[in-house]
Amino acid sequence: MGALRPTLLPPSLPLLLLLMLGMGCWAREVLVPEGPLYRVAGTAVSISCNVTGYEGPAQQNFEWFLYRPEAPDTALGIVSTKDTQFSYAVFKSRVVAGEVQVQRLQGDAVVLKIARLQAQDAGIYECHTPSTDTRYLGSYSGKVELRVLPDVLQVSAAPPGPRGRQAPTSPPRMTVHEGQELALGCLARTSTQKHTHLAVSFGRSVPEAPVGRSTLQEVVGIRSDLAVEAGAPYAERLAAGELRLGKEGTDRYRMVVGGAQAGDAGTYHCTAAEWIQDPDGSWAQIAEKRAVLAHVDVQTLSSQLAVTVGPGERRIGPGEPLELLCNVSGALPPAGRHAAYSVGWEMAPAGAPGPGRLVAQLDTEGVGSLGPGYEGRHIAMEKVASRTYRLRLEAARPGDAGTYRCLAKAYVRGSGTRLREAASARSRPLPVHVREEGVVLEAVAWLAGGTVYRGETASLLCNISVRGGPPGLRLAASWWVERPEDGELSSVPAQLVGGVGQDGVAELGVRPGGGPVSVELVGPRSHRLRLHSLGPEDEGVYHCAPSAWVQHADYSWYQAGSARSGPVTVYPYMHALDTLFVPLLVGTGVALVTGATVLGTITCCFMKRLRKR
Repeated sequence: MGALRPTLLPPSLPLLLLLMLGMGCWAREVLVPEGPLYRVAGTAVSISCNVTGYEGPAQQNFEWFLYRPEAPDTALGIVSTKDTQFSYAVFKSRVVAGEVQVQRLQGDAVVLKIARLQAQDAGIYECHTPSTDTRYLGSYSGKVELRVLPDVLQVSAAPPGPRGRQAPTSPPRMTVHEGQELALGCLARTSTQKHTHLAVSFGRSVPEAPVGRSTLQEVVGIRSDLAVEAGAPYAERLAAGELRLGKEGTDRYRMVVGGAQAGDAGTYHCTAAEWIQDPDGSWAQIAEKRAVLAHVDVQTLSSQLAVTVGPGERRIGPGEPLELLCNVSGALPPAGRHAAYSVGWEMAPAGAPGPGRLVAQLDTEGVGSLGPGYEGRHIAMEKVASRTYRLRLEAARPGDAGTYRCLAKAYVRGSGTRLREAASARSRPLPVHVREEGVVLEAVAWLAGGTVYRGETASLLCNISVRGGPPGLRLAASWWVERPEDGELSSVPAQLVGGVGQDGVAELGVRPGGGPVSVELVGPRSHRLRLHSLGPEDEGVYHCAPSAWVQHADYSWYQAGSARSGPVTVYPYMHALDTLFVPLLVGTGVALVTGATVLGTITCCFMKRLRKR
């Protein structure tokens, strides 16, 4: 048996294999969507086509053909990127009108667009690419089936009444008050035999504006995946619960806008879009319809809120009751779930600018409160009718004279209990005059004895004279001191040392020297202040400040008059023997001279200070 020889390949075979592999890398392939595609008559469709693995120029040409079901072997030319005369007669007019066109996305990709599908547009669509390759290798066309469904999507405004009532033929005009709920309904249904999803959204356009995608602002919608989303201006209200959208039954959708605002006015529309899932898993919109729901006007609170006061200019005497009425009017929603109101009275002294300070008010919960400075007085703020409020001061005082205004505020309620102020209004000014008591006080104060020394008791007396005033007038007196610094009176306000009130109760302040103080009534209209164990720190300028008080029927007191006495200087002198108390080492004679010199210097300086004052 002879030896075996290895089998040798022909020398040209490896080269042939390489050429075949190289040509396989450049095999042309035309790609179109996976079918069948379902679209609705009257809507637009876009079918993409691109080519890969080609030779030649980067810009390829494309030709589109249609094979109808009744003639599956007959190719009808639709449109071409190369030949403007390519279209068959059945498509010529639609191509010229731009209803059917091919749009180039890039050199090797185009899309066929049909603006309004017709039933006869159903069939097999072929995208063909004329060859630019050196050899005819690969696929030069791709086919996809398009099925045209009838338009069965229905959208209309939901009737406001029970089911079965016919919706009005023209959109109604609705008026809601600011803060109230705006509720609109929409009916959307489809009987498409294929599995589709509906997306329903509510939108708003400004009144009388043409409706389009650029003018229609989406409020809220249910997407095809059943997610609820709001347009950008309404996202916060949706998150806060002020905006709601729900499905009732199989085909009814209801939108509720809580706490209507001025910007919610406009024409509302309902848009329903039908979506289908293509074989490649993507979702495509196959139909969309829109219906006008209503023209909505929002009656703002600021345009309606009005405040009037009565009974007119008032002139009363001190101690008499003062009653003022405030009426809130306008086409306003009642206080309750959607709206709330607060009412208050302000007073400014005659001639003072601005609305003044708060006297009393009722808040949105009906709780009354008094303004600063009115605590402890008998003042009532109450609601006496549905929109009428009364302010009553049991006993007026001269200080109550001025200009009164009623201030009303309207609030709208958002989600939960959150209130938002929507409007406010002030009434015209109402003058109130209160007669003065006519009390005139005068006070004279002096230091008993004229001179006082350290360690002694300083007695300051104050005599008060009164002219005018009602019976039962009571007097009070207080003592004040101003301390000198570097020979001048301090810029610090006077300091209370002590006094006796109109009820006879003594009130003690702070004595500069820190020693004991006594205040007392030594006569019907005479008060005394005593500073015991006088010291250098008690030096200062004292004065007496009497005041007249009247008590009204409601047992409240008010100050009917006041006065201030002239200054009384208190200077604690040193005893002569104190000035002679020096160290014995100096000598008796020197001590006498030194003491006399010190005493003379102190007296001289004090007399100069008195002359300055």
